[in-house]
Amino acid sequence: MAKIVIDSNKCKGCELCTTVCPHNLIVMSEELNPAGFRPASFIPSDECSGCTFCAVICPDIAIEVFK
Repeated sequence: MAKIVIDSNKCKGCELCTTVCPHNLIVMSEELNPAGFRPASFIPSDECSGCTFCAVICPDIAIEVFK
C-alpha cells in the first residue's frame, strides 16, 4: 500500500488531484486550512497504487507519495 501525504497548509483546494486519482481516494476536506481553503485529504486504502498522478498534477507541490 502506498501512502500519500498532503500538506494541508500548502493546498489551495483546486481539486485537480481529485480528478486524476484512479480509485477516488482523494477528497476535499470539510475543514478550512489557515489560508481559508478546503484542502485535499487522502483516504488511506490498499487500493492506492502509488501512481503519483496526484503529486504530478498538484500546482502547489502539496502532495508526496511514498511506496
